[in-house]
Order: sequence, then structure tokens, then C-alpha cells
Amino acid sequence: MKAFCTRLAQSGFVAFAPDLYHGKVADTIADAETLGKALDANHLQAKAEIAEATLFLNERAAQADSGLAVIGFSLGAYYALNLAAADPEHIRSVVIFYGTDGTMGSDFSNSRADYLGHFAENDEFEPQSNVDNLEAALRRAGRPVTFYRYSGAGHWFFEPDRSQAYNQAAASLAWDRTLAFLKRSSTL
Repeated sequence: MKAFCTRLAQSGFVAFAPDLYHGKVADTIADAETLGKALDANHLQAKAEIAEATLFLNERAAQADSGLAVIGFSLGAYYALNLAAADPEHIRSVVIFYGTDGTMGSDFSNSRADYLGHFAENDEFEPQSNVDNLEAALRRAGRPVTFYRYSGAGHWFFEPDRSQAYNQAAASLAWDRTLAFLKRSSTL
């Protein structure tokens, strides 16, 4: 996440990532699942920390008056989607990578954000039905939404430190699409 924030900053954006795991880092899928379950168990605290981070960034970002973008990867997509619905005054754009909210009944009617999603064709952690349900829910709420599905890619396709999953072609295309989306959103 630090490298991703650095890439965003090098592209002209202010980037800030709250540490929801409080310094803990997973090296294996099993460790990541353990951290994810702990985060799920404390989801209200995580939402509060994300809301606090949003206010912190909003107070410091030069273009905050035009709204902020939130980006979530995998489990973080749930929190990004939730933040856009919970804080429509501040969140203008949402980018999610291979993650959804995991439910079919989410209400995005309060959101004012535009949505961009990057999903893997072969994702054992995020069924296509979740992606389709999320896209339909966003459209029902009248939100602009563009979802891309990357052929031959799996979960973590964007993350170069996940060598068994990284897909450079898909990652490069997702990066270019993300930058274009964020630049367009920041000028609206």
C-alpha cells in the first residue's frame, strides 16, 4: 500500500492510507485471513478510523473541496464502498480492485460518487455473482459505474509483491484506467 500511495503521489495526487491492521503485516494467505477476520470482528472501529482518516485528508488536501477519492483492494473494497455511502459529502470517486461489499442488499442511494472497478476473471475469493450484484446495485442507485474484468487474471493481479498472482499486462491497464478516472474526477 505504501508503494501504491507513492505511485499516486508521483502522479500528482495526495495519498493517505490508514493502517487498519495497526502495524501487523501478513506474509501468507492464512495470515491475511486471520487479520481479515480480526478486522471484520472490529469493523465498527475500522469504519471509525477510516472516517477519521477521511476528515484528516479532507482538511489537508488542496482539492478537497471537489471531493476525495477512496481506493480499496480486496477486503478494503468493502470499506471504500461503505465510506462512499456513509460520507457522500466528501467522497466523489471510488476505485475498487478485486473486491465487493460481499452482500446483495447494499444501499448506495446516498452516494454521490462515480465508481471504477477492476476485477479478475479467475478469482477464488470474489465470485462473479458478487461483482454483478454490486454493479446492479450501483446502477439502481443511479451511480456512474465502470467495471473492468481482466482476462486471465486472478486475485491480487495488481500487486507486484504477489509474484504468483501478479499480471503485469492487467496491472498496467488497470493503473492507466485508474489514473485516467482519477484525473477526470478531479476536474469535474
